[in-house]
Amino acid sequence: MNRLNLITLGVKDMNESLHFYRDGLGFEVKIYGDESNPEVIFFNNNGTKISLFPLENLAKDINEDNPPTIGQGFGGMTLAYNGKSKNEVDEVFQLAEKAGAKIVKKPETVFWGGYSGYFQDPNGYYWEVAYGEMWKFDSNDMLIVE
Repeated sequence: MNRLNLITLGVKDMNESLHFYRDGLGFEVKIYGDESNPEVIFFNNNGTKISLFPLENLAKDINEDNPPTIGQGFGGMTLAYNGKSKNEVDEVFQLAEKAGAKIVKKPETVFWGGYSGYFQDPNGYYWEVAYGEMWKFDSNDMLIVE
């Protein structure tokens, strides 16, 4: 098991999330169900795919008789977009802020020598947008880990 195919984000409001990711950030999406009331949304991005699923339905999918508790706070997970320049990081932050993201940490030079910041989507998921001059990318713009 050396592969991660799909990350599903449980969301409180499918329409708000659809508009944030598709209309605000420009993700290409595939909607299952009626667009006004989507059942599930998949992002057609390069590499690992992301999907959006109603939060309560996701909890019930895990265990219908005893679903995990849905709560507030940091769940110990972040999503990341790795840019190829500091300018690209700044451009992504401008796009995210325009889409309605909450800027948590503006991009800055960080302890490991890169340039990084964080924003939150409408459901509170943290996204890191970062650049490292030592990074290399494959033909699909996916980060190469050596």
